[in-house]
Amino acid sequence: MWMDHRAAEQATRITNSSHEVLRRVGGVMSQEMQPPKLLWLKENLKESCWDKAAHFFDLPDFLSWKATGLLTRSLCTLVCKWTYCPPDGWDATFWTSIGLEELLENNFSKIGSETSPPGSSLGKGLTMEAAGDLGLNPGTAVGASLIDAHAGGLGVIGADVKGFSLPCEHRSISSRMAMICGTSTCHMAISETPRFVPGVWGPYLSAMVPGLWLNEGGQSATGRLIDHVVKGHAGFTQLEAQVQQSVPFTGGNIYSYLNSHLGQMTKSGSPVDLLTSSLHVWPDFHGNRSPLADPTLKGMVTGLSLSQTLDDLALLYLATIQALALGTLHILDAMKKAGHDISALFLCGGLSKNVLFVQTHANATGLPVVLPDQTEAVLVGAAVLGACASRDYSTLQEAMEKMAKVGKVVQPERELQSFYERKYKVFLRLVSHQREYQALMEQR
Repeated sequence: MWMDHRAAEQATRITNSSHEVLRRVGGVMSQEMQPPKLLWLKENLKESCWDKAAHFFDLPDFLSWKATGLLTRSLCTLVCKWTYCPPDGWDATFWTSIGLEELLENNFSKIGSETSPPGSSLGKGLTMEAAGDLGLNPGTAVGASLIDAHAGGLGVIGADVKGFSLPCEHRSISSRMAMICGTSTCHMAISETPRFVPGVWGPYLSAMVPGLWLNEGGQSATGRLIDHVVKGHAGFTQLEAQVQQSVPFTGGNIYSYLNSHLGQMTKSGSPVDLLTSSLHVWPDFHGNRSPLADPTLKGMVTGLSLSQTLDDLALLYLATIQALALGTLHILDAMKKAGHDISALFLCGGLSKNVLFVQTHANATGLPVVLPDQTEAVLVGAAVLGACASRDYSTLQEAMEKMAKVGKVVQPERELQSFYERKYKVFLRLVSHQREYQALMEQR
């Protein structure tokens, strides 16, 4: 449901209220957060849903409730998506100002009056019913939850990096950025002090690592965008046929095939990246989450020809991946201006298994990319929570360092630095042009 943007109009009204809580979400309320979604429910499904609801949950807290019977909410969900701010808690003036004053009743019981930091033990653990459903023992420890992307961050960002010659080796984890790359991408950076970044969510206290502040950038469509571009191309039928013939070599994966095909399109010794010198993409087909925080932005492509071959499909695929990597650079630049000093990227999620996506991010940002030893880092983050709840480790930081492992480091190809510097200038001009066109069309 996070990707459902139907509450865009409600989000705009909340942003226009200019309430103080908006400082902690980059100055703009996203339609992917819960206040506009709740307001949409009240305004559109009042009798059938809003008036009948006893509680509103994020999925992680709903699962905790099903497991333990407790209504305790995780600080991760409430702080990141609901405007809760520890240690002060809820701001009653905010909910009243946007027309959801009903949520103040019974000490905000419908959205959460009891909170716990991630990894803290919830009550007496699994109930008899939940234990039976899961095939586990009653009383098994249950840790206060994390949003899935934040669990991925926990599963990679604290890994012991000794011996990998990384610039972050002798620095705190605040010099690292975790990227959870799937349908969308979340960019997680933590700091010892709060940093306000325009267009980037946060700073959130104890939302991922207790005692530390979290800034969360993101792209609303990444894996979803790549699928959209590739499967919507006229050459996709030909691609499918070629992939079927190459199953022994590609395992039937269309992206493994496209990566190989791009290699065959290059001149001997020439980097694949250079194939898109005249093809450029602005990737916000589903609006911009960070750092522009503008849901009205659309996708753009310049450099198309009157051709629909498999080569054309491969080039558009490459240009799309490059645009997503430059979007990450755009977020990094915004965070750098606010005081973050990121020296390495820690990737996980489905797209981190795409070698072209990973190498392009290293090349475009100029930073080394660290890949986890475990293929499902989100599950490692969940295990970290469980290990803390069961007292196997005393802190999340200790559990992260022991349980998260580095698998591989991908270094940027320095000879491509000039190419991506120029490509980035085109990238920024694309959005400038789009806004110029919007302004022209709005003239009367």
